[in-house]
Amino acid sequence: MRLSDAIEQFIKTMLTQAEQEVELKRNELAEYFNCAPSQINYVLATRFTPDHGYIIESRRGGGGYIRIFRMEQDTSEQLMYLLHERVGESISALEASHLITQLQERSVLEDGEAAIMLAAISPQALSCPIPTAMKDAMRARIMKCMLMEIARRSKGEQG
Repeated sequence: MRLSDAIEQFIKTMLTQAEQEVELKRNELAEYFNCAPSQINYVLATRFTPDHGYIIESRRGGGGYIRIFRMEQDTSEQLMYLLHERVGESISALEASHLITQLQERSVLEDGEAAIMLAAISPQALSCPIPTAMKDAMRARIMKCMLMEIARRSKGEQG
């Protein structure tokens, strides 16, 4: 397991269903993982963003801290945000798979649904002789259709 993955898993383990926020000290975390504080910053900046469902508050200095909050959002509201802000007119296979994995981690998708979605947006599924830009545009349309269906299903379960 890569160091970034280990740090991410450590923080996510601290953020259980019952605990919606955690407060950490960057230097203590870096010391625990025997790495530079910049490695901690990298993990926070790339894996604990609003797109991933987190908000980070930090204060530097001697008594500094990092506070990570898990956002509580209505599922359909989150899906609509993803549709309009995150997917856009084009999305790479890597970005799309990250998005699907995030939805699976937040229990928006079941494992089987996530597997089917990953297969539908995979490079193998879109392995036709067209430019990459067109494949990314097709992938975005596929993702939007799937996310719309999930949003519809989610609204049906809530109301």
